[in-house]
Amino acid sequence: MNKDELKGKLQNLKGRVKDAAGSLTGNKGKQAEGMADRAGGAVQEKFGQAREKVDEAAEDTERKSAARKYDDVDED
Repeated sequence: MNKDELKGKLQNLKGRVKDAAGSLTGNKGKQAEGMADRAGGAVQEKFGQAREKVDEAAEDTERKSAARKYDDVDED
């Protein structure tokens, strides 16, 4: 889990609290603010997940490239 995923989860949690508080008190503004925070948190979390996959793919490519270089040297 990277920092974007963590920040997204925290923002989502903060939004859930605001949403619930707004719902309990009848404060539509606070409820809407909570829903917006939840949506923003979900977007940031998905961005973090995508970033993680890109990083993993890059590392995998580097490992494969290094293995090929080693195999090429081994054959000489």
